[in-house]
Amino acid sequence: MGYGLYGTGPGPIKARIRSGFLRPLACIIPKRAARIAAGRRGRIKIGGGETSEHSMSEEQFLDVAVEAAKSAGEIIRKGFYQTKNVEHKGQVDLVTETDKACEDFIFNHLRKHFPDHKFIGEETSAALGATADLTDEPTWIVDPLDGTTNFVHGFPFVCVSIGLTIGKIPTIGVVYNPIMNELFTAIRGKGAFLNGSPIKASSQDELVKALLVTEVGTKRDKNTLDDTTSRINKLLYKIRSIRMCGSLALNMCGVACGRLDLCYEMGFGGPWDVAAGAVILQEAGGHVFDPSGGEFDLMSRRMAGSNGLLKDKFVKELGDTN
Repeated sequence: MGYGLYGTGPGPIKARIRSGFLRPLACIIPKRAARIAAGRRGRIKIGGGETSEHSMSEEQFLDVAVEAAKSAGEIIRKGFYQTKNVEHKGQVDLVTETDKACEDFIFNHLRKHFPDHKFIGEETSAALGATADLTDEPTWIVDPLDGTTNFVHGFPFVCVSIGLTIGKIPTIGVVYNPIMNELFTAIRGKGAFLNGSPIKASSQDELVKALLVTEVGTKRDKNTLDDTTSRINKLLYKIRSIRMCGSLALNMCGVACGRLDLCYEMGFGGPWDVAAGAVILQEAGGHVFDPSGGEFDLMSRRMAGSNGLLKDKFVKELGDTN
């Protein structure tokens, strides 16, 4: 019996699509539909300038981000079925020409519309050897291809992740899986959507029935692996099961749409992994927080997420005090 996306259900991906398990929609949301789905128009005024971007609506920010994600998704879709040129950023951390091409395209597209905004990207940060500081200025935080290892292996759990923070608060989130054609979007205060339809986190209130997703990360030193496996072993006694799917952004979206109930990861790459997913999960009625139970810090490389009912129970069993 084969297991694929989320590790649940027999049969190949296409069979499960036909059965309705994943329910990807073939439609591409036009600008007008995206604005309607996101809710009532709200305008953002930033600073004292008179340029158009300073008075653009949140929905217009979202529209531009969706355009960028869709176009970058086409680059990923084409590359997914071709031979990849792979480089190593670490022992098991990979980067491809597609990662770089997507980030260049996304940043060029966003800069064309928002020349005064700030930008933080995974590949740019890797090239510089440091992550730019997060300020109160509008900042686009981008992972051009989350799930690069999946991409290299032909496992269709990959996405473009584009988040916008304003005043350091995640405000716009776009996560797009071009292989499954699933577009997750959210605007702070206006709900979360999958292909234009509202989504909500699960109503599961029993930890023993919860499905958790996490990752083992890219570090392979003994101390890190011992900590990681020890935590997983402890949790296995308390929950229904664990999945490892290879994309933190999509893991968070999985909790947001109710396919999963809990997620956590520590020591991930940077804010680009969680900036979009954080607003999507929160707008779906879930919680995003530090694994210790404290306030979520976008720059800390630590996150946990839950539906609206399991946070306290999860924190207790997670037992992280770092």
